[in-house]
Amino acid sequence: MSYTLAQFTAECRRILAADLGSAGRELVRALLSVVCSDPSFVATYLGDDVSERQIFYEDPDLGFCIVGHVDHASRLSRPHDHGPTWAIYGQAAGQTVMTEWEIISPPPSDDLPGKARRAREYLMTPGSAYIYNEGDVHSPWRCGPTRLLRVEGSNIAYICSAHFEEV
Repeated sequence: MSYTLAQFTAECRRILAADLGSAGRELVRALLSVVCSDPSFVATYLGDDVSERQIFYEDPDLGFCIVGHVDHASRLSRPHDHGPTWAIYGQAAGQTVMTEWEIISPPPSDDLPGKARRAREYLMTPGSAYIYNEGDVHSPWRCGPTRLLRVEGSNIAYICSAHFEEV
């Protein structure tokens, strides 16, 4: 079945209203994998007109967001978490090398990074979807043009993320 953005949003809302915890997130992750595997969905909602970070939906009651990301070139993000919230990344086009990190020492202040070491690395291809829970440190390397759809527990534009450097 091909979803519309409105149907995907409504299903995410239904799932998360029933369970904002790990079981609900896993159901959203599985659904995100389905829509990111659908060429029609990707072409319709993640076209060249979508910015590097574009909010498609922000739930007024539950706080979660659905965010589109279209990058036209490679981009490497430094290791970070999403502070007190979670995010589920869905790869819709292109490839992302995702690195997960083990925290060695937390950031000593908001201005200074913490220390972390690589724990594992994997390739995200269209249809891949992964959950990053509160405090999970990760760093995506978008290998050329990419299109992603992300579900965030809260709008991370308003959250201070912790950053880390490799040891």
